[in-house]
Amino acid sequence: MTVWDNLVGQRKAVEALQAAASGHGMSHAFLFTGPPGSGRSNAAVAFAAALQCAEDPPGCGTCHACHTVLAGSHADVSVVRTERLSIGINEVRDLVRRSALRPVGPRWQIVIIEDADRLTEGACNALLKAIEEPAEHTVWMLCTPTVDDVLPTIRSRCRLITLTTPTTDAVADFLRRTTGVNEALASYAARASQGHIGRARALARDEDTRNRRREVVAIPAQLTSLGACMSRASTLNDVAKQEAEAITTELDARDKADLDAAYGVVERGRRPREYAPALRDMEKDQKTRAKRRHLDVVDRGLMDLVSVYRDAIAVAAGAPGTLVNEEIRGDVELLARTGTPEVQLRRIAAIFEAREQMLEFNVQPALALEAMMLALVAPEVRAG
Repeated sequence: MTVWDNLVGQRKAVEALQAAASGHGMSHAFLFTGPPGSGRSNAAVAFAAALQCAEDPPGCGTCHACHTVLAGSHADVSVVRTERLSIGINEVRDLVRRSALRPVGPRWQIVIIEDADRLTEGACNALLKAIEEPAEHTVWMLCTPTVDDVLPTIRSRCRLITLTTPTTDAVADFLRRTTGVNEALASYAARASQGHIGRARALARDEDTRNRRREVVAIPAQLTSLGACMSRASTLNDVAKQEAEAITTELDARDKADLDAAYGVVERGRRPREYAPALRDMEKDQKTRAKRRHLDVVDRGLMDLVSVYRDAIAVAAGAPGTLVNEEIRGDVELLARTGTPEVQLRRIAAIFEAREQMLEFNVQPALALEAMMLALVAPEVRAG
């Protein structure tokens, strides 16, 4: 098994990275772009493993270098992940200082920034200088949804690696190979995830995740009154909170245990003077992480809603093939009868407007979702 095996449906990107790892088209900076779930950060980590690999061809997946990079423990590979809303200048300056050091091993000093689209303006400027004047053995890897998510001056200094949304068949095959689920469940998870690998894996493995998604995609057919709109807005917000809390509660407990161990609270039972401010900083970061996680889960729910209305357009147009939400075809056909494709497009636009309000203008999810549901209600109901 090589380092490339978990990059689903990315043949062209893998070929380009394999060539670069072998010395053809190598650069000091790479920009990985692609839609959510396409595997941008996975591709960057796989490439980092190949660059550190001493085998021929590089990227064997079994040597010590490949193993430590994939496990996140290689001394010369730094991966920056954040649950905060932004990555600040101080954090980037620390990375720049670290990147200037010679690698411990014989090959490369590699820095991967998973959410480069969250860099502040000051952080981007600090990063730009490091990319303009790179250290001899340093490689930067930035991951963003699109090329427009980084400054043009940074983009122009990076080699672009573009990932695409993998096909449903490719995702289903990956799930069967890696999770051992049956063909029916793999097919459902692949379709429902819309090409998002992490989401597909969660849907295949966890029944609670599947049940929460079923609640969300059932909403459009239930919007038959103004009261139903308010109720379903609350349902969507609550479902997102439950899923976000299931993730953050475990992370918060782990953070607290690590902090207690670092300050000796576990062993000695007392709290040093420095413990209180460190605890406050940790709790502040946890609140930010919880907010971001909640928004991420709401956003995923909105994309699930969009898939239902796209299915309705496909049904109205008589398009062949399996629907994303084939399991609720009856609901989809009902939606198709309540409005023309133009109406469905307006509904999709209302969903994206709510998404923008929450992610760009910091509108409370409950308020944005209520306004959105009122825009989604069937035209004849709204007129009444």
